Amino acid sequence: MTAGTRTGEVLGRLSLAEKAALCLGSDFWHTAPVGRAGVPAIMLADGPHGLRRQPDEGDHVGIGGSLPATCFPTASALGSSWDPELVERVGAAIGAEARAQGVSVVLGPGINIKRSPLCGRNFEYLSEDPLVSGVLGAALVEGLQSQGVGASVKHFAANNQETDRLRVSADVDERALREIYLAGFERVVTSARPWTVMCSYNKLNGVYASQNRWLLTDVLRDEWGFDGLVMSDWGAVHDRVAALAAGLDLEMPPKLGISDAQIVAAVENGSLDEAVLDEAVLRVLRLVERASPAALAGAGTALGSFDVESHHALARAAAADSLVLLRNDDAILPLHPADGGVVAVIGEFARTARYQGAGSSQVNPTRVETALDELRAALPSGVEVAFAPGFTIAGQQGNEGAADAGREDLLAAEAVELAVRAGTVVAFLGLPAVDESEGFDRTHIDLPANQLALLPRLAAANPHLVVVLSNGSAVRVSTWEEHAPAIVECWLAGQAAGGAVADVLLGKVNPSGRLAETIPHRLEDTPSYLNFPGEDGHVRYGEGVFVGYRGHDAIGQDVSYPFGHGLSYTTFGYSDLTAALTGRAEDGDLRITVTCSVTNTGDRPGKEVVQLYVGDPVARVRRPVRELKAFAKLQLDPGESRPVTFDLTARDLSYWSAKYGGWVLEGGDFELAVGASSRDLRLRTTLDVPAPPLHPRLGPMATLEEWLDHPAGGPALRAAVGVDAHGNAQGILAAPELLKMIGNFPISSIAGFPGLGLDQQSLADLLATVAKK
Repeated sequence: MTAGTRTGEVLGRLSLAEKAALCLGSDFWHTAPVGRAGVPAIMLADGPHGLRRQPDEGDHVGIGGSLPATCFPTASALGSSWDPELVERVGAAIGAEARAQGVSVVLGPGINIKRSPLCGRNFEYLSEDPLVSGVLGAALVEGLQSQGVGASVKHFAANNQETDRLRVSADVDERALREIYLAGFERVVTSARPWTVMCSYNKLNGVYASQNRWLLTDVLRDEWGFDGLVMSDWGAVHDRVAALAAGLDLEMPPKLGISDAQIVAAVENGSLDEAVLDEAVLRVLRLVERASPAALAGAGTALGSFDVESHHALARAAAADSLVLLRNDDAILPLHPADGGVVAVIGEFARTARYQGAGSSQVNPTRVETALDELRAALPSGVEVAFAPGFTIAGQQGNEGAADAGREDLLAAEAVELAVRAGTVVAFLGLPAVDESEGFDRTHIDLPANQLALLPRLAAANPHLVVVLSNGSAVRVSTWEEHAPAIVECWLAGQAAGGAVADVLLGKVNPSGRLAETIPHRLEDTPSYLNFPGEDGHVRYGEGVFVGYRGHDAIGQDVSYPFGHGLSYTTFGYSDLTAALTGRAEDGDLRITVTCSVTNTGDRPGKEVVQLYVGDPVARVRRPVRELKAFAKLQLDPGESRPVTFDLTARDLSYWSAKYGGWVLEGGDFELAVGASSRDLRLRTTLDVPAPPLHPRLGPMATLEEWLDHPAGGPALRAAVGVDAHGNAQGILAAPELLKMIGNFPISSIAGFPGLGLDQQSLADLLATVAKK
């Protein structure tokens, strides 16, 4: 189909069978072509943090053997960059590689919320906070699509675990859905306009996402205005006709001869309106038309034709900006080894890099840097960089044999011997690939036992100990961090992670990553602990909106490292916080402008992530103590000051109310605070925000108290009950102690009680009176 072809004209030339075929793929990675109508197939490929393009003749079901591509930092690392501009550049590079390899749609980014640190796929997700997920997810989409390649935002929605992921029902109340689990998707859809959205495997409140009309049509299309294509996750469709009716356009991979036959039969027997099918086909045709240039671009070049070196350099810069310096006691970092000194590099991860997750997002990298090689290359020849593996990384063994235990003892002893003669020890620890992957969840958040056993021995041998972590999900540090004056969290930082680590350890790059998820003291402290991963086919999101830092802060719970935390080799000062309000909530133009000044008070250039949190201390519903509502990353030279301005709207102060059927802004005092983490708030102010009073929707199930508080309902109810000859209230309104006791009764229940001045007829009259007002 040539560019500019009107999809409506093509639709008119298609047979029913051809329409049905277009709503399925033609194989594992391609959409269906219709040759006689000039509709080509386009290729889809995995790629949240790098392209996984299978060769045309390859094993499409397998996850290996993909063409070489740049493995950028995973979302767990990129989320910690808090840098939309950087993330957009990464997205553009992935898009350029996709275009070079003839891929029209990249399956990513994943922006699901990190509800629990146990989720096996957390390395593919950006944050526990929907603002970070939404802003950075939108940046990835914009970068990808700037190259003429479509993004597929996934997994929509509430895909927050791997346990029973194809069947489990995520049971979530609508407030938590709207404020936490849908908010990131909403931001990406409305601001970045992705070409496609991918539905998740799981059920949402008992209905498979693939056939959940409320999710795919009512919310995604009708409320958010999404005009792209909705595709399934691979194998997520269970009833093709029901999914089509719900708003799912493309099934992947196809059940050829089954799903298409079901669609045809449903149209022919009248159970599916052909107009519904036509809408889905139009969306497929629009995607094909939009994406065909990328397919043609790839067809005209050698596969893999992109700027390998510049993309690797970008991967290194992105990894360096994503590393989080958790701890740096006595300024042990950056390293300054003297000539003739010894730096002990310990840990198999230093030479056998763990830089990406396991599962469908695995990238075949163009090259891989190891920290050991990069440190040796960067340090002068007069400094010895000595290495000892210290432990094996084959994964945790439940019942180690004597030979395995003996090998671990020998490796540990060798490492301790090296530590004794070194000036500084840099221990590379982390999670083996077999311990976290797509397809299963972790059962704990500890490092492997062999690493935990080694650490105190290293610290006893040499207190100048730096720990560098490689892991896709948060790990517990509270049991060992006292042994390590410095800790660097690298996450899974891509093929250039080794060079990035060396750059940060040696001070060539000032660390500027900030935690996009809380690191708790214990797994039991996490808000989702009692409700993860569920049982008997259901997982109840019992913590509601109190996910991550929202939950920890609500109960004042101590954590190892809070959301937003990250140190620098310089320092920053905050001053001059102001907040000004314009407009009115009732007119829809309410705006709050928050400003402050940030100064680099140290002696070297650095980047600070300025975070704005908002709290509503007095509300009708239980709200988080504070919620992130804006952030900005600043590059500042020593002594440089820069103003920061944040703009908020009524939505940023609102909560979702099922009672009122939408977003609710309660007037009153709001607390605004800026700082360097959710627990490091440097400046605070209070702003009085006026808003119209809230009045519940009146009806037979509204309570007596709600009727009395309503400006129309109260007078109407008092008039219906009436007064005696002396002007005193009668019936139910005559006894204050009774009002306290049954004030929370629905008025329809009260109408059934004799002697209270209200019966079923007078209730009907009352409802009719209020309905006219």
